[in-house]
Amino acid sequence: MSQPVDAMLQNLFQLVKNEAQYALDFKVEFDKMESRLDLMIAFMIDTENLKNKNEVAKAAIIKLRGMIYDADNVLTDCIVRDEYKKYRSCFHSYLSDPLFLYKTGKKLKDINTRIEQIEKSLGSFQRDPHHTIHTEDSSHARGFMSQDSYPSETVGLEADLKKIKGWILDTQETLLQIAIVGMGGLGKTTIAQKIFHDNEVLSRFDKIIWVTVSRAFREEHVLKRMLERLGKKVSGFDSSQLLGEFQQVLADKTCLIVMDDVWEMNMEWWTTLCSIFPRRDGKSSCIIITTRNENVANDMGIENSRIHKPDFLNYIDSWSLFSKFAFSSNKGICPNPKFEKIGKDITKKCGGLPLAIKTIGALLAPKIESLASWTQTWESFHDLTTEGRNKSVMASLQLSYDELPSHLKQCLLSFSIYPEDFEVRTEQLIHWWVGEGLIQGKGSKSAIEMGYEYLLQLVKRCLVEAMQQRRYDGRIYNCKIHDMVRELISMNAQEEAFCSFDEKGQQRLTEECRWLGFSNAMQGKPLGNKSKIRALILLVSNIVKHDLKNFGSLTSLRVLDISNSNLKEINAEELFKWISSLKRLANLNLAGVRGLESVPSSIRKLLNLQLLVLTKCVDLKSIHPSITTLRRLILLDSRSCPLENLPRGLGGLSNLQELSGFMVMSQSKGNCCQLIELGELKQMRVLRINLSDDTEVSENELNVLAHLENLKVLGIDAGNCKRNTSEILKKMDRLVPPPALQELYLRNYRHSTLPLWVCPSRLTRLQYLSIENGDLINLAPEVEDDNHHIAWNIEGLCLKFLARLDVNWTDLQNDMPVLRYMEVSHCYKLKGFPCSVKSQSVLEKKSGFWRKN
Repeated sequence: MSQPVDAMLQNLFQLVKNEAQYALDFKVEFDKMESRLDLMIAFMIDTENLKNKNEVAKAAIIKLRGMIYDADNVLTDCIVRDEYKKYRSCFHSYLSDPLFLYKTGKKLKDINTRIEQIEKSLGSFQRDPHHTIHTEDSSHARGFMSQDSYPSETVGLEADLKKIKGWILDTQETLLQIAIVGMGGLGKTTIAQKIFHDNEVLSRFDKIIWVTVSRAFREEHVLKRMLERLGKKVSGFDSSQLLGEFQQVLADKTCLIVMDDVWEMNMEWWTTLCSIFPRRDGKSSCIIITTRNENVANDMGIENSRIHKPDFLNYIDSWSLFSKFAFSSNKGICPNPKFEKIGKDITKKCGGLPLAIKTIGALLAPKIESLASWTQTWESFHDLTTEGRNKSVMASLQLSYDELPSHLKQCLLSFSIYPEDFEVRTEQLIHWWVGEGLIQGKGSKSAIEMGYEYLLQLVKRCLVEAMQQRRYDGRIYNCKIHDMVRELISMNAQEEAFCSFDEKGQQRLTEECRWLGFSNAMQGKPLGNKSKIRALILLVSNIVKHDLKNFGSLTSLRVLDISNSNLKEINAEELFKWISSLKRLANLNLAGVRGLESVPSSIRKLLNLQLLVLTKCVDLKSIHPSITTLRRLILLDSRSCPLENLPRGLGGLSNLQELSGFMVMSQSKGNCCQLIELGELKQMRVLRINLSDDTEVSENELNVLAHLENLKVLGIDAGNCKRNTSEILKKMDRLVPPPALQELYLRNYRHSTLPLWVCPSRLTRLQYLSIENGDLINLAPEVEDDNHHIAWNIEGLCLKFLARLDVNWTDLQNDMPVLRYMEVSHCYKLKGFPCSVKSQSVLEKKSGFWRKN
């Protein structure tokens, strides 16, 4: 919580301080608030993972968070007011607003007074030696353990074992490195134990070592325990002596080492350790690690082809495992159909997580004579989390959560507002994070780009499941969370006062609510005084008039998502009359809204708006020109809308980073935005443009894209070209491309050759090329004067619905020597490809060989 808030406030502080008038009017109060908030945020960071916070600290932290949000409101109001002044100055001379200055000054003084009160309430807590903040919770500081742990009960792991055994028995490598990656309780250790005790595996090695690393990782301890397992006494040895002794012991031996529960790794030490394994008589040594974090395996240099991710158990295997534990006194056989019904309901709730299944089964085993006890356990299953009793069924998940950095924790908690098994669109989620200020840009990467990185980290930590993902770079399009992960984060989100849940795990309305997933069950119920809500996500399909009345005044709202809703009995003016009252709104998502025919002039009132999404609004005909006054806008997306054009003046939106659905129009059309205007958008990272029969590119527009030095992604869609296609595409040939382009998408490009600028000498940084639905005949290589062709640096290639494309697989590999990922579909004339070219195929290059997926 604390780090995202800190970054958000620092960003706002800087924006406000840049305005001389505000800096002068409120300098004393601003400085006082900033310095005190820094101390308070530092306190929040220190106490974030302290599980035994006393009630004073808990209450103070909740109050502090509320006060920080109030400070955010004041700072945002200053920014909005400044934008309003700039807008008004275009038409009127600026007049000072003493009432606004008075109210703002009063709010700042009130916040500083409240900070003083919180500081006093925390005084005893901060001085009490019993509440000293440690870097590690004692309950987790179990340190290092070494063991030859025997396998526990296993069900449904046959395929996992076969796969890993195959790697070990067939390898020719000097040192085979394998990682078993997955969330806590998924069976990683069990799989490793089975491999460790497999006779066929053991026959290949002279020595075997099992070591449990855990979070309290120290290199010296690891080496000492490994040497002790080999019968060596190494008391008093330093790190270099330990490595030397280890190398000497293994000088003529092959070894299998299992390093269980690895959380992090010293890479210099790891590299040195791996370098000392010898190869003997054609046999290899092997190290297997288990970890919850795929990034750890990646950082250790373990190849993706040697990373195994166990699946959740299917229903049959889940029930089999549950029965082994719950009915252990009856040899795993259910004695009564009534117990079977309850048991299967519980098993289904566990969602295939072995740890949860075994723990619940063991809990129920002593109660096999009492159907009432089983029924009570089933009914109170949610209580294991919602009432805060962190039983062993959730312990592994809680541990994974506790290890998250602050910025990832709040991102994960945001999933709690979605119903169980709800598939979330990644764009929707990341736009929420950006709009509320949970993530900030870093270096050359925008906040949206950082959002995709954060989500990928959560997926790699096995807390979020990627439902649709591009293999080339891991870009996630849709995701969801496991039901038990949802229970965990719902408990934490409630404890942190972001939202509240009933006994069934459904979100309920409270005055302290910060995030709200508005469901069908909430329709018809007034929100009342819910001025603290910062994110409102509609999960209903229809919006009616009384919904707008019930929403009331959500004065703190930053994120409004009503995507894929149907406007019943509501016109655009009514909808935007309410939306325009949300002065602090930063993210407005109207994607797929049916019945929205126009974006009216009242959009101009949303001066804090940063993201506007209108994708697939199939009834949208126009956007009012006043949108060009929204100077804080960083994203405008109007893809798949029947708009004729976007209004003139978008070039003035200097903060714009993503523009999608831009129609390239003739300069003779005076009220439309022209291509020439885009040259002013220096922050642009993503640009998706559409060509039509009205497209014209003037001489003074040919160099426009070359001015976009930060542009990484460019999409060109000529699907609306019905006449004069050849003339339009010839004009596009003369464009000068952006210098830093990394991804290029060409759709419906009805031309036999690529644009002249799509060549390796002009797109030197291009990494991914996608061409779909066109008349392309070849991918002719660029030839230098000495007849040597210039090779591409492309790593990913997508070719779909290109019936005339005639390319040989060998030639393609010569032209694109670093290509490692490829998608092919309905390209009938491709020759020699190691996959079907008629249907969807995916090829990946691993260890120098192309493999179909």
